[in-house]
Amino acid sequence: MVHYQARLDATFAALSDVTRRGVLEQLGGSDASITDLAQRFDMTLTGMKKHVSILEQAGLVTTEKVGRVRTCKLGLRRLEEEAAWIEQHRQLWSARFDALDKLVEHLKSKENANERSKKR
Repeated sequence: MVHYQARLDATFAALSDVTRRGVLEQLGGSDASITDLAQRFDMTLTGMKKHVSILEQAGLVTTEKVGRVRTCKLGLRRLEEEAAWIEQHRQLWSARFDALDKLVEHLKSKENANERSKKR
């Protein structure tokens, strides 16, 4: 369970940043060097390296250095565990909202019944 939780934490932390999500979208189309990514996102090489490092630690991106160029590509890890976690919580909240809707409907019908009995 602890390993599972640490992995979720790393993934969600990596995905919490708009730049890192953008990098993943970019790499979904094609591999890119850190220099290319830095230019596309108008940031310094150091800043982009930090973002890529976080994505790499989460297993979402892999890098390979050939000469002076470090190329980034999507990692092999899929997001099944994260999707399952999200789905589990979506179902939980959906059930809670359904129960709330039923309660509200019950209270409305009770209120309407009370109003009708007062009018008589």
